[in-house]
Amino acid sequence: MSEKAGDSAIGLVECEVAIVGGGMVGLTLGVALAGAGVETVVIDVAPAAARIASGYDGRSSAIALGSQRALEGIGLWARLADVAQPILDIRVSDGSTGDDARHAASPRGGAASHLFLHYDHRAAAGGTGTDGNAAPFGYIVENRAIRTALIDAAAALPNLLHLAPASLASETLRAGHVELTLEDGRQIRTRLLIGADGRNSRVRESRGIGAARWDYAQTGIVCTVTHELPHDGVAHEHFLPAGPFAVLPMTDDEHGHRSSIVWTERKDLAPAMLTLSDDEFSAEMMRRFGSSLGAINLLGDRKGGGRWSHPLGVLHADRYTDRRMALIGDAAHGIHPIAGQGLNLGLRDVAALAETIVDARRIGLDIGVGEPLERYARWRRVDNLLLIAATDSLNRLFANDVAPVRLARDLGLAAVDRMPAVKRFFMRQAMGLVGDLPRLVKGEAL
Repeated sequence: MSEKAGDSAIGLVECEVAIVGGGMVGLTLGVALAGAGVETVVIDVAPAAARIASGYDGRSSAIALGSQRALEGIGLWARLADVAQPILDIRVSDGSTGDDARHAASPRGGAASHLFLHYDHRAAAGGTGTDGNAAPFGYIVENRAIRTALIDAAAALPNLLHLAPASLASETLRAGHVELTLEDGRQIRTRLLIGADGRNSRVRESRGIGAARWDYAQTGIVCTVTHELPHDGVAHEHFLPAGPFAVLPMTDDEHGHRSSIVWTERKDLAPAMLTLSDDEFSAEMMRRFGSSLGAINLLGDRKGGGRWSHPLGVLHADRYTDRRMALIGDAAHGIHPIAGQGLNLGLRDVAALAETIVDARRIGLDIGVGEPLERYARWRRVDNLLLIAATDSLNRLFANDVAPVRLARDLGLAAVDRMPAVKRFFMRQAMGLVGDLPRLVKGEAL
């Protein structure tokens, strides 16, 4: 990477790839490319210290097995393995609150309810995990831990310049490169610009790329809880009329047994839930999930950032690429958090785009135009559209509490639970192991 002093003494940075957006997807792409020898700049509007502050983001992410293999392939997983909780079983249940929820959500056996679908990682044929046993479905990792690992990895890569805080003021497309000007006057000249700057992507809008979007009348409430009994590595997705209520297993720490809650609530009711006292909030969670984990208590308080909320909606860009530009992650697509696949879609974008860039670079092609970008767009569009359609349909189907509809879907759950081949397909889908997979996702080197 070259830097030339300018009249302002700020200088001009020349690179092969510039990534606008230093979140988990954008910085992962930066680490992957720089690790493969590509001169890369990441432009992040937030200071690094803010990204890893305890109050910045209380969410945890489900890292599918395929995504874990990709992170391992770029050298990041070694920084996360100790704080990653394997997902060994997934239990999907459909029901109301109260006794029905308690019965359907129990991971410890007893009389079986027809209102559930149970996935066991040992039946998924996902290969061998890092411990030599059957591979888990994936892992639950706190976003703060992922960001910390990414920032540390970025700092150790000589081919990666991580500018944070920094914000894009303008971009100008030239014949052989893109010229970027930052708000502080710094300039960057790059062969390929990547938009990884979220659903309201400035890069996408600057290229005049439209996006189909719609909002759900739902809010996602996120928090971490402690509970009396161990979770045994079981993830729960409990469908309620307001939306799914997920309980995701986390690693134990000094607070005891922990899980991440992803609670979908009606948009008009969510503000009232967020203003409840800690005890009242915990009681509402138990009313929805039941007592199979014993008493549930909110970890942290409202003043300390114990709960977070996010409006829920869908976004899909009309196209993923333009001349010397590509979109990844939420800048290209955003989905409902049901099934926890949002970050995994973004990481598959990373794996696919990194592969196309590295392959084109190896044979001397221009990485900013033509076949490399067209290949990326074709590769990712189908996967993203399928997940958007699937998550949207599931959310609408399970939010419908009309008795005949509920009966039909419960019969469907029971039928799938008794069809090993169909279950295995869905399990491998949850692992991110279905379709035309990039090398990193298959566990191969970039």
